[in-house]
Amino acid sequence: MVLLGIVRLLTGAQARWHGCPPKAEQRIYFANHQSHADLVLIWAALPRSLRSITRPIAARDYWTASRFRQWITTAVFNAVYVERERKGEEDPLQPLIDALSSGDSLILFPEGTRGFDEDPQAFKSGLYNLARRFPDVVLVPTWIHNVQRVMPKGEVMPVPVLCSVTFGEPVVLGPQEERTEFLQRARAAVIALREV
Repeated sequence: MVLLGIVRLLTGAQARWHGCPPKAEQRIYFANHQSHADLVLIWAALPRSLRSITRPIAARDYWTASRFRQWITTAVFNAVYVERERKGEEDPLQPLIDALSSGDSLILFPEGTRGFDEDPQAFKSGLYNLARRFPDVVLVPTWIHNVQRVMPKGEVMPVPVLCSVTFGEPVVLGPQEERTEFLQRARAAVIALREV
């Protein structure tokens, strides 16, 4: 609750729901990615009933680099850690598959790494693979407004800036839809929320 108060004081963490009301159903919220604060802002924008069932995806190498980061992502966010580099035969999606199999919702950044352009980078195939494997999970495009200004690159202290998170109309994977087509459509759905 203290962290939630700080985030809301610094950013406002306003949620805007367009074509998708807040609902306690299993979802993947997929969003643009420009800051380490992204997962915090989406989490803070969700109603309490959804925060308790939604787990952000966090890069293991960054979020376990210090005791504080590891504590906050484990004890507060109940994050799902992923490896950014494939190790041997391990499936990098396995932790996400396990979380979805147990009924959790996820916050996912399909670009993989943070981008610094206004538009998101091309989406990687993870979102498509999860949508194919879990057809009943609702896919909610999400746009984070202004978060890159809260923690500009190279800054240590956050800057108070009004931010918002827009949740859009769910995207459905077509039965025969190809990966490239789906990922382009999903990315376009995220970008379209910038103007909402």
